This record gives sequence, structure tokens and C-alpha cells, in this order.
Amino acid sequence: MNPQDVLPFPPTPSASVAGRTMQESVYRQRVTPSRLPADAPNILIILIDDAGPGLPDTFGGEVATDTLSRVIGEGIGFNRFHTTAMCSPTRASLLTGRNHHRIGNGQIAELANDWDGYAGEIPKSSALAPEVLKDYGYATSAFGKWHNTPTIETGATGPFHNWPTSIGFEYFYGFLAGEASQYEPNLVRNTTSVLPPKTPAEGYHLSEDLADDAIGWLRNHKALAPEKPFFMYWATGSMHGPHHIMKEWADRYSGRFDGGWDEYREIVFQRAKEKGWIPGDAQLTERDPRMPAWEDIPADEREFQTRLMEVAAGFAEHADVQAGRVIDEIEDLGYGDNTLVLYIWGDNGSSGEGQNGTISELLAQNGIPSTVPMHIQAMNEMGGLDVLGTAKVDNMYHAGWAWAGSTPYKGMKLLASHLGGTRNPMAVRWPARIVPDSAPRPQFVHCTDIVPTIYDLLGITPPRVVNGVPQDPIDGSSFAEALTDAEAAETHLTQYFEIMGSRAIYHDGWMASAFGPRAPWVPGVPEGIAEWTPDQDTWELYHLAEDWTQADDLADSHPEKLAQMKELFAIEAAKNSVYPVGGALWVPIYHPELRLSTPYRSWNFTGDLRRMPEVIAPQLGSRANTVTIDAVLPENGSGVLYALGGAGGGLTCYLDDGYLCYEHNLFLIRRTKLRSRQRLTAGRAEIVIETGYVDPRPGGPLRIVLSVDGEEVATGVVPISAPGLFTANDCLDIGVCLGGSVSLDYVDRAPFPFTGTIDTVTVTYAS
Repeated sequence: MNPQDVLPFPPTPSASVAGRTMQESVYRQRVTPSRLPADAPNILIILIDDAGPGLPDTFGGEVATDTLSRVIGEGIGFNRFHTTAMCSPTRASLLTGRNHHRIGNGQIAELANDWDGYAGEIPKSSALAPEVLKDYGYATSAFGKWHNTPTIETGATGPFHNWPTSIGFEYFYGFLAGEASQYEPNLVRNTTSVLPPKTPAEGYHLSEDLADDAIGWLRNHKALAPEKPFFMYWATGSMHGPHHIMKEWADRYSGRFDGGWDEYREIVFQRAKEKGWIPGDAQLTERDPRMPAWEDIPADEREFQTRLMEVAAGFAEHADVQAGRVIDEIEDLGYGDNTLVLYIWGDNGSSGEGQNGTISELLAQNGIPSTVPMHIQAMNEMGGLDVLGTAKVDNMYHAGWAWAGSTPYKGMKLLASHLGGTRNPMAVRWPARIVPDSAPRPQFVHCTDIVPTIYDLLGITPPRVVNGVPQDPIDGSSFAEALTDAEAAETHLTQYFEIMGSRAIYHDGWMASAFGPRAPWVPGVPEGIAEWTPDQDTWELYHLAEDWTQADDLADSHPEKLAQMKELFAIEAAKNSVYPVGGALWVPIYHPELRLSTPYRSWNFTGDLRRMPEVIAPQLGSRANTVTIDAVLPENGSGVLYALGGAGGGLTCYLDDGYLCYEHNLFLIRRTKLRSRQRLTAGRAEIVIETGYVDPRPGGPLRIVLSVDGEEVATGVVPISAPGLFTANDCLDIGVCLGGSVSLDYVDRAPFPFTGTIDTVTVTYAS
């Protein structure tokens, strides 16, 4: 093997010759050779979450994206850049250069299962780019959303071998889960759980914090290691739900979406053509018949639906502004000219997971039916339209806006079959090498191409062994030539796509597509999913070289070509561990009882437990259990005994002026509250909260019994329980509520620490 084939590089040997004494020795200072070109650029990757091409005004949308416009105006844009249609898969592919199933990321980390393509763990045989770049001499850092660590490994004690700082990044600040409250996130710095530096009342917002921390890291880097180039991965939580943004940002868009999503698509489509972002002969695709037209939305619900979109737009603009602050700092430090910026607008298309429009976006993911009037009523009880975007709710817009945000294409996030789920804009700026060009680059590019392009630019041969582990081949191909030559040959000729049974195959200008078993915007379990097999799916065929948007299905007129493409998909699927097709549905649809959780059935906590991620915490709302609290109560004590979840959904037990209280917050639309009839007596007490199913089925009603020193003090029934998680990123806290306030009764007193002493908390499952 060549020396560069094995990483890390061996230590540079001493250049001195040691004798018996220093007088008999020869001293020469060893010099570690530089393994990078003298002009190796700094690299900044900006990744926005759940954002489609029809949103930025850069490309004809309504959302102000001055930073994105600036990057593309001072560089180039790729209008045929592609993602996988889902969060974790895109991120894993982008950072490794390998196809997502081949590295165990056929779905998000939370839904991992035992099939190789869906295992939820990036294998050590596919080292991340920062691991390689670090060994070559780069300083590496990551900020924001991660979503590539196995879910059950995200607690304060790890294990840490799959955390960012163990697989290439020397510094990490952000959140490990797929989403987070923008006001009260569960944050990690390197391998330590940390609290946000400010409260929402003090003006905290996660996107701003990520920019602040990145700027601090850049300044430290400039002071301490200015000779080293840096690789920074800056990934926002925006625009993933919940859509959290301060009112003044949402108000900028007041009235601008009143025409609805059908009109919006028409306007953006024409603007995109005028800007030259899409070809003049591109066709605007039709709305899926399962997607409601704007005119179908009742008049008394439209104000709610447009405000949800105004909030989302403000959320997106705010994230773009924070990205601009990072770029400004790079320029102020003198790095601007030789920094390669890759600004990727979306790890997939816009997300329809808000379905019919919601004030609590995980409601739909738990499969709990609700109506828009229910959401509006709960919203009005909390303060009306102005509550949207605040820490009190986990709002997300109607899927119609996601469809509009993916203009001009069919589909959205989770649909790997159509370009609305997989085609995202990418802007690239590198003043030292790239001449600005307003015409989009025409080459087909995929997220697996980022890593080989970086290696190509730096003259790095992908290593054959990293940390003793033989490496898998890289699947992507370099588009380095296209950075400086608009006419460069297309290098990525074949690419499969598959997410939850929705799938496609691209080859040399053609695409064959199978929609799959579920439309992400349709609530509930898809009809017929129990018997679904991919063999039943209808395939479509598009000649993308002549049909930019997948508007003309040629399946009937070109059956031989379709058969060829389907065979090519089968080959690529077999090569990349895609089988079984739809394997990502195994847990959420077919076997929810296999949802990842810890193996424990009982826990013994001290009274100071903080920030235990819900996914690895006791399932207090979806398993029959008993919680026993040994505490010393003060006179008329107050404060949280424990809280699981956040403002958008959860459960909590607390004291309020001496009364024992319990609340089950079913995603804001239904709250069940219990309260003791009398104040509890001061002194040592054993408080017991028993949870049992009235009807033992997922989502079934729960009977809650509160007892103190063996005496029942309150009892009641939770009519509907949450079969899954209340949150994706919030936690179990004891003695305080450090995340979103589960109960509105103490939201103004948050984090509402308990005024007594909690010695122990024991949790035991009934079975």
C-alpha cells in the first residue's frame, strides 16, 4: 500500500541521533511533512433542514434568503443537486460519500431495525470526510443538527463511539436528535449535555446560538491554529418542525400567502423561469388528487393555515440570516477568498409531516386523529394566532405548503420517487477558484458526490484503511471540474433512490419512479399497507433530459425502456443493501412494539437527574408503570417532581402550593389534570404515581392513581394516550423542568424547581 492508503499517518520519527551523552548526540528538529496543497481551502458546508426549492426568493420563492443569493451571486448554483428524501440518510451520505442503505441509513436513526440497510449506524468501514481531513491536517467542527448517532446511544453516558467527536469532528455543538425546540433544546457540547446559554425570555433562539458558537470557534481557531485549514459543517434545525420563530420575523410575511398554495405554485413557477433557475420549457406538475386544493380549505380555517406559513417563512429567513453571520465572520477573519462554501438548501424537499396543519407536529407521527378545529380551539385557549411560533406550541404548516415549497415538482420529503423529495438547490462559492456565473450548472449531482469532490480538490486518494478498518469504496463521483467549467462532463450517471418503499432509479437522463405505499401528507395508517408489497406498485418513466419536472409519464409508450430501468434498480438495490424494499416501515407500520428502547424494566434515580433523552427514558406514558418518589416536602411546597416531554406533549407530576398535581398533555389538544384534594403535609413522604391501561392497546386510555404514604389522594383517566414518543429531543427531568413546560400551569414559573428535597425516584414497569 501507498502511505496515503492507511490512516492515521504514522508519527514523524525523530530527526535527531541520540548518543550516550548530549555531547555525543546530534540534534535536528523533526518536521512533520504537510500532506495538503499549500493553497488548500477552508471548507464550510451549510445544510438547511426540510427546505424545498420553491421557498427561497433566490429562485423565485417568497422567502427572503439574502445569504443564499449572495453565495450564488458570488459563485455558482447547481439546479440538479439531489438528496435522498430523508434526514439521516442524506446526512450520512453527504459526510461519507456512500449510498445511504449501504451505510445502514435507509431511514432515520429512530426507526432502525436489524436489516443491514436499516441498522441506523454508519459502519467504521465508511469513514466520514472529517476523519480523513483531520488526519491530513484540517481542523474540524460541526454545529447544529446531527441525527446520525444510534438513538439509544444519545444519553449523557454514551457510549460515545458514534458521536460526532469520535468519528472525525474535533468539536461539536448542537443536538443529536432529528429535531429540537428552537427555544429549549436538549444540547450537547462534544460529549457533555449542556443547557442553552439563555432562556426564551432572555431572547434565546437555537439558530442564533449555533451561529454564535460557530463564530466563537472560528475566532479560537484563528488565535490558536491559524496555519491549519478548517472544515466546518453547519446544519440548522430550521426548517424542520417545530416551526419556532419570534413574532417579528413571522410578521414580515403577513398577508403574503393569502392566495393559498395553488396560487403560490403558479407564481413561483413563473418566477423560477424568469430567473433562469429552471428551463423555459419546464412544465408545472399537477396537484395529487389526495392533496386538498386551497379552495377546499374552509374559510374559517384559512387564517390559521396562512399564519402557519408566515411563521415557517420567518423561520427560514432567520436561519439564512444566521448562516450569513457565519460567512461574515469568515470574511472578517481574512479567510473569505480561500474558503469553499457549499450552501445546500434542504436535506430533502419541504416536509408534509404537519399534514393538515398542526400546533403539535408529533401528534400525526403518533397516529392520533385530530381535526383542524381542535387545533384552532387549543390555540385560541393559549392566546390565538400569536401563540404560533412560540415556545408554547410545536406548530408545523399544512402539507399543501410543503407541496408549494417543492415547486415545480411532484412530491415532497419522504418521496424518493419524485424530484419534490430529492432535488434541492446547492450554491457554491470559492472566490480564489470559481468565477461567478449566473447560469445554473446543468450536471446531475448527488449528495454522495460532496466527499469525492473535496478529496479531488485536495489531491487526496480515498484511504483503503482508516483506524485499522478496511474501507468500502466511495459511491459518489467528483464534480470538481464542473466548479470551474460549466461544460464539464457529467460524472454521476446512475443513482438509485429509496425511502420507505418510495423509490426511483436515475440513469443517463432517464428516471423510473414508483410512488410507494404511502402519501406522507395523508393522516393515519395507509389503506392496504398490511398487505402491501412493492410488486404491486405502478412504475412511471420520465425522460428528464426533455422533461424537467416529471410531467410526462412515458411508461406506456416505452415499456422496454421501463423494463431496463427497473432491472437497473434491482441491481443497484442488491448492491446497496436496499432489500427488503420498504424495510424502513418495519418498525413504525408493522411492528411498533420493536421501537428502539433500553432493555431496562426498572430504574433507580437520584433526585438530581437531568436531561435524560425521552427515547431512552422510562416510557411513563405508553407502558403500565409505577413511579415512587422518596422526598422531603416543605410547607406548601411547589415545583416539578418529574417531567417527561415538552410543551408540545408530555406528562408531569408537581406540587403547587402544597397540592400534588399530575398532568398528561396529549399534544396540546387534550390535557388531563389531577389534583389532590388537600395540601400535602410537610415532612418526609412517599409519593406513588401508578399508571395502568384501562384498555391495553397502543394509544388506549390510562388510569392514573396518585398516593401519598399509602393513601390515595387523586385518581383519573387519560382518555387517549400517546403510543409513541411525546418529543424527539426533549427529556426526563427530576426536580425541575428544563425543557419545554409540559404544563401551562407552571409555564410562567419555568423551570419551576422543586422547593423540597427529592432523595430517590424509582420507576418499575408492571410487565
